[in-house]
Amino acid sequence: MPYGPDMRASDDDREKIASRLRDAHAEGRLSLGEFQDRLDALYSAQTYGELEPLVRDLPVTRAPRTQAVVPGRPPAADHPARSARRDKGLAVMWTIWAAAVAVNLVVWLLVSITNGLEYFWPIWVAGPWGAVLGTITVARRYVRD
Repeated sequence: MPYGPDMRASDDDREKIASRLRDAHAEGRLSLGEFQDRLDALYSAQTYGELEPLVRDLPVTRAPRTQAVVPGRPPAADHPARSARRDKGLAVMWTIWAAAVAVNLVVWLLVSITNGLEYFWPIWVAGPWGAVLGTITVARRYVRD
């Protein structure tokens, strides 16, 4: 452990230990019951001194990490921060689309008022761009659920 046994552990430290426990379970070093007992103790631990005994008898492996499949649990979801960034990006794209459509509608309306009813050309701005954004929005929600 990088600090003294009385130093408080962070969530990142717990996740590193959880990864080692998952790897040990996947390799057959821990039974399912022992794995779950250690995970319970891990997430209730508060200091490095409480974390160290959970992996003391396990070798440190440098193998590529794999995620253990725990029966009854759904696969891990995308990281919430990454998902929120994607949602913000999509919201920005919709906002830009709405602003461009609004400007085109105002120009069309002013031209139509002064020259008589004009061909509704803003549909060529709103339609294709909106269809692409709508498809992206639906696809992201479908993939996320």
